[in-house]
Amino acid sequence: MTDPKITPSVLVQVEPDNPAPIGDQIYANLRSSILEGVLTGGSRLPSGRALAAQLGVARGTIRVAYDRLAAEGLIFGAGSAGTKVSSKLPPQPLEHEELWDRPLAGFTRPYSSFPLPFQVGVPAHDAFPTKVWERMRSRAVRTDALSYTTYADPRGEPELRKQIASHLAVSRQIQCHPDQIIVTSGYRQGLTLTLMALQAKGRKVWLEEPGYPLGRRALELAGLTVVPIPVDMEGINVEIGIAQAADALIALVTPGQQAPLGVTLSSNRRRDLLKWARTQNAWIVEDDYLGELQLDGRAKSALASGDGAERVIHIGTFSKTMSPSLGLGFMVVPKLVTEKFVEIAAVMLPAPNRTTQLAMAEFLADGHFLRHLRQMKDLYFVRREKAMTHLSKSFPQIKESGLGLIAFCSETVDDVMLVAAAREQGLAPSPLSSWYITANNKRGLILSITNLNTNNIANACGTLNDVIEAQIKA
Repeated sequence: MTDPKITPSVLVQVEPDNPAPIGDQIYANLRSSILEGVLTGGSRLPSGRALAAQLGVARGTIRVAYDRLAAEGLIFGAGSAGTKVSSKLPPQPLEHEELWDRPLAGFTRPYSSFPLPFQVGVPAHDAFPTKVWERMRSRAVRTDALSYTTYADPRGEPELRKQIASHLAVSRQIQCHPDQIIVTSGYRQGLTLTLMALQAKGRKVWLEEPGYPLGRRALELAGLTVVPIPVDMEGINVEIGIAQAADALIALVTPGQQAPLGVTLSSNRRRDLLKWARTQNAWIVEDDYLGELQLDGRAKSALASGDGAERVIHIGTFSKTMSPSLGLGFMVVPKLVTEKFVEIAAVMLPAPNRTTQLAMAEFLADGHFLRHLRQMKDLYFVRREKAMTHLSKSFPQIKESGLGLIAFCSETVDDVMLVAAAREQGLAPSPLSSWYITANNKRGLILSITNLNTNNIANACGTLNDVIEAQIKA
């Protein structure tokens, strides 16, 4: 066992002059102590509260470090006995293997761990319908175990596609046949399938400015030329799009709630966008990432409904409304190209886990999904109002945007550095400037309110305010 006179907190050396974030220093110190045998199997680590107090850091910083160690199998929660070092350590990577992780550095963090306050793209962890979903999932496991031992429908389970079609008809006014629906593992698979089916490599694509950074990177990796088109209070400026790249093959848009500004595409812009696609034989990829989860007023009908829908590929996901851990999404494909999409799905990108599909089909059929959405709207509205109250003092320019807030900063503020400082304190906002391609970008913080609850909202907002004040003084 470890020398009883040596406590884990003594082994952690936080150096203010070290350029590495404080959270990374704590994680690295504890990790090396475990791997080198200084902290042996069964050693008990101090509680997050105690270690945070000893080191003079936020509890969230300790929690993130512990989560990273637990994800590697180096420590584990032992209930009332606290957090302990694992007796059997997992095999360690080869030297320099950590370099393989570098492509992920600029994307959403943390992975496979508890969501942090202000983290974009994840729904309320504490409001997931655990009991109902567990029941549906258990029945689905039994059904799947007793089913035929053959390959599943690559488009997705027929019952799930039927339920999605029924749901979209009511919630998004999309009239489609279940065979036009392809079940995916989420937005990324839907976008990949689309780019392959349309043979988009080498073509131009309109992308909203500001727009989703991961979507932009996906387009670049697929070999498309990205043309940023500015967004104003009416949504994407179609007139500018036509002037800059009328010959584009695709317009990738978020018309329901623009990401990240939250504006809804106006009726005139909708008409112009659909007319452009029809005239140019182009395609509109509608990223309906929040679906009908609209907090302000009633959600507008989808672009894939009504006239012009034959040029719209609608991509939806359950990641933002339910949980990204389900790995479940869907797309509605126009009849003109359905066969091509289905062929690619069958050969290369089939629908994901059948058990999850069966559970979701029952969840939709029994009305649980609609009830869940209604509850989420009420919950998120309250959380957004409380966050606005807490943060308005530090951010004179702050506006509501979908399931979050945008706190604008002056042009002299480096919002990327602000985010880095916030992450050291266990917070996970997103820098607004990263959503722009052009140099004339705006600065600010994108703050999701989904995981701000009664237990953490005051502390999270207070910590963020402290980070802002510290950066201003520096």
